[in-house]
Amino acid sequence: MQLTVMDIQGVAVGTLEVSDRLFGVPMNTSVVHQAMVGMRANARQGTSSTKTRAEVSGGGAKPRPQKHTGGARQGSIRAPQWRGGGIVFGPKPRSYRHAMPKKMRRLAIRCLVSDKTRENQLTLLDDFEAIGSKTQEMKRVLETLDANSSVLLVTHEVDKKVVLSARNIQRVKTLPAPNLNVLDLLDHDRVIMTVGAVRKIEELWGDGTTSGEIIAIRKAVSKRPVTEKRSPRTNKIQKDALENGEEV
Repeated sequence: MQLTVMDIQGVAVGTLEVSDRLFGVPMNTSVVHQAMVGMRANARQGTSSTKTRAEVSGGGAKPRPQKHTGGARQGSIRAPQWRGGGIVFGPKPRSYRHAMPKKMRRLAIRCLVSDKTRENQLTLLDDFEAIGSKTQEMKRVLETLDANSSVLLVTHEVDKKVVLSARNIQRVKTLPAPNLNVLDLLDHDRVIMTVGAVRKIEELWGDGTTSGEIIAIRKAVSKRPVTEKRSPRTNKIQKDALENGEEV
């Protein structure tokens, strides 16, 4: 797959070949939903706590006689119906941890990145080196790229200039490529990603194989005899290429 690369002036400066394993995956709504629910659950602290009638202080003596007072029978002033009494079925410290297989978590990210690409909500940028740490400069770049809604800026690693220039802009968030996650992809309409960030996420979530490595493997496979032993990854790449009608 070929994607257009822009500069900060909004001019196309070339194309970039990216991995179909990351940018050409069909949407799997159930997996994305499960990943989103899991991330929100894992963000909960689970430290809320209330006291039962056995834990609150006071209430050792019977508040009034059992009979002949005209009132209901009461055994303790710390029973739930009394003011200052214990809480019935209140929250206790617990873990909301939601476990999810690593392959499903990676698939959810692939689905969202591919969906942003299909919906033309992903913009590839050569780099941010030409801008300083001023907010006005970042605003000018976003206006040039027609990014008026919520924007997620993804860089190869933490770029201090990008962070400083974008931190005071509403609905704009900066993120290094290794920290790309399902919630941020869902929360932002536009994703602006540098070329270095694309190569990084291809290494992380593209089955560990970049588009350049795939091309090299295909060329090497085409020169090997059929009887030569091949690795499972090479066989998978060759199988996918044959299904797509490509030469291997």
